[in-house]
Amino acid sequence: MRVANQATLQELAERIDQADAIVIGGGSGLSSAAGYDHYHWSPALSEALAPFREQYGFTSPLAGFYHCFSSYGEQWGYYSQYMRFMWEAPTGQPYLDLQTLVADKPVFVLTTNVDQQFFRVFPQEQICAFQGDFSYCQCSQPCRDDIWENRELVKELTGRLVGVRLPEDAVPRCPDCGRVLVPWVRDDTFLEGTFWQDNLHRYHRFLRRWIMDQSDKKVLLLELGVGEITPSIIKLPFWELTAKNENVFYACLNRESSHRPEHLRGRSLYLQGDLAETLAALRQERSSAATIK
Repeated sequence: MRVANQATLQELAERIDQADAIVIGGGSGLSSAAGYDHYHWSPALSEALAPFREQYGFTSPLAGFYHCFSSYGEQWGYYSQYMRFMWEAPTGQPYLDLQTLVADKPVFVLTTNVDQQFFRVFPQEQICAFQGDFSYCQCSQPCRDDIWENRELVKELTGRLVGVRLPEDAVPRCPDCGRVLVPWVRDDTFLEGTFWQDNLHRYHRFLRRWIMDQSDKKVLLLELGVGEITPSIIKLPFWELTAKNENVFYACLNRESSHRPEHLRGRSLYLQGDLAETLAALRQERSSAATIK
């Protein structure tokens, strides 16, 4: 795997060291670097969901999530084991390295990831999971402004699984309207309720505090593994914040080829390379610099 060159790593380590606050924009590439690729069949997910892959021929884990099943029992058979995997999967090393890398800084995370990994290493109040999170369920209508943590539910459903299906009477339903529950993950029923709104407001308050209200503070926008499928959530807002605020610096880390806007030249960095190795190298670089000081 290729890691960004040493000079660029040193510069970013210095930017992190100098920052008064850091905003992390986390995309699916970060989880892929941790071994949890939801858009392709990485080994860990391929093994965990093998019966479903063989039964339905899914091209990826998320293809299974958005599949039109013939029954709720089949649908929840898949949901339950996909969620079970995410509850039981170890915390990925790139997430651990990232937490250590910024541990001494005020941090907020804006993420499109739905696989719980950020919540393993940062407090919930420092995260806005814009696309939801597989840790929760909601009413599919939805009839109420509530989401439910599903860890115990997943354990119960696993015990009732028959092959790749659940009995229809085991399918979880809303206690109010009786509609089927669904994972709290972005689709046409996604609940942008109080929980989601509160997280988004905390993110905006963090931006106001460190960028709008204190224009002399140095803020680093650290974009990690963000693709270009939904650039309006992280990438484009990060570009805009950097362009409009002279003390904001933008850094993009990605395995795939990407680019930085020409108008941000001199106020941005782009590091292409394996994210796991890049974050490990950054952690080491910052640790070494601190030791020298």
